[in-house]
Amino acid sequence: MPEVIFEINRDLSVPMAHQAVPGHNRWHPDIPPANTVRPGATYRIECKDWTDDQVRNSDDAEDIRTMNLDPCHVLSGPFAIEGLEPGDLLVVDIVGIGPFEEQPWGYTGIFAKENGGGFLTDYSPGASKAIWDLDGIWTTSRHVPGVRFIGNSHPGLFGCAPSPDLLAEWNRREQALIDLNPDRVTGDIPALQGDVQGTPQVPALALPPLPKDALLGTLSGSAFDEAAAVACRTIPPREHGGNVDIKDLGVGSRVYMPVFVPGGLFSIGDLHFAQGDGEITFCGAIEMPGFIDLHFDVIKGGMERYKTDMPFFKPGRVGPNYSEFLTFEGISVEDGRNYYMNATVAYRRACLNAINYLMPAMDWTFEQAYLFLGAAPIDGRIGGVVDIPNSAVSLSIPLSIFDRSLLPEGAGGGRELVAD
Repeated sequence: MPEVIFEINRDLSVPMAHQAVPGHNRWHPDIPPANTVRPGATYRIECKDWTDDQVRNSDDAEDIRTMNLDPCHVLSGPFAIEGLEPGDLLVVDIVGIGPFEEQPWGYTGIFAKENGGGFLTDYSPGASKAIWDLDGIWTTSRHVPGVRFIGNSHPGLFGCAPSPDLLAEWNRREQALIDLNPDRVTGDIPALQGDVQGTPQVPALALPPLPKDALLGTLSGSAFDEAAAVACRTIPPREHGGNVDIKDLGVGSRVYMPVFVPGGLFSIGDLHFAQGDGEITFCGAIEMPGFIDLHFDVIKGGMERYKTDMPFFKPGRVGPNYSEFLTFEGISVEDGRNYYMNATVAYRRACLNAINYLMPAMDWTFEQAYLFLGAAPIDGRIGGVVDIPNSAVSLSIPLSIFDRSLLPEGAGGGRELVAD
């Protein structure tokens, strides 16, 4: 087993703040390193689930409905890598990942509209939850019957610390977005230049720094107060990576991370046993605590050499390999309104088209189908973003994971090639 450089108490109710070395839940360059490691070696990092153990293995969704999102996400780290300097690229190979033996289950949640909502919050405004039993590489759920699939396990969130200037830029531009509608909880941006109001409501425009429930590793005293006042939330992805939720970054993947501060100060968390493209319920993957094994290396001056200030990736070859899918289309037209080249609207329509099909085909509720699309390894793809006025996207569901045929009946045998 690789050397463990961040350890989680196996009493998973122990909060991140009370671990032997605490992690963090905000981004700031002054968070002290939890450990220092050498490049050229593989290490094991243990992680709590992203909510810090707020979810129970139960048949109700009260824990999702009342969840405190202010301390999320809890991350393991940061880790200083010897010799790493701003302008370098940190090369991270994902060697292994898995759940703790103490918790052989994960969960998928739909947040209530008043607590952040999700991609389809106006169609499913209440809280819902599914518990998934983890059996080796397989998973099933008593809450979403009729499916069994192999997980595409991966980290949802990772990144290096921002520099002070980059942190200030994040705060500047996100506050400018909030200022478009500073009193909004849900609802569209006010009408601009002939835009039409009344579109489906969505969560707040952005999340400003929030000292409440901030955890900044071992930082304390006045240094903590100063940092917490400007430290950025972990919810969105940004230039350093962050909450990217790329389901294909499993075992065998390589990640090239831009470095903005000495040592890099790399952190990771939000482990997923499985996820569909988009993680559409917000708490949309199969969330789990567990371990991840990473190998670190360095490309000196890599940001300038490869002309990048964003991460890039080489996905691995390990994961579920499906050959047959049922694919649903979405275009940027919603409720009689044509949105100009809006891929977000188009993907929402693809999701709704899939849900409307799955409900009678699987005898599911809307919420069961919604939870399934967030948790299962479905593929979302951009079809076109040039054919004005409509973007086109697709959502593909692997057919072999169901306990029945999902194809329409009564159309004859067809002429397609079917895998044995």
